[in-house]
Amino acid sequence: MKDERGLYYLPSLQDTNTRMYVRSVDGTIQFRLWNAEHDEVWERHEWLPYDVIEAAAEMYRERGADRNPLALYDLEVAQRLLKDDAH
Repeated sequence: MKDERGLYYLPSLQDTNTRMYVRSVDGTIQFRLWNAEHDEVWERHEWLPYDVIEAAAEMYRERGADRNPLALYDLEVAQRLLKDDAH
């Protein structure tokens, strides 16, 4: 899907107020979260490359956190959106 902010997918089909935007910069896929109920999320968080997200997820695992931050970030969906948009 696409709107004025760019390409996005819904990381949770149950929550249509949250969108994950994706873009490619110099061949690196980046992600940025937006939430209709919390506009400050977009303002406070920059575009994140997937390798940074993976490193953060590893830190969560090492600390024994029961949350998986990778659950929001779907690299395969992002790649597909970018590929389809290029055609």
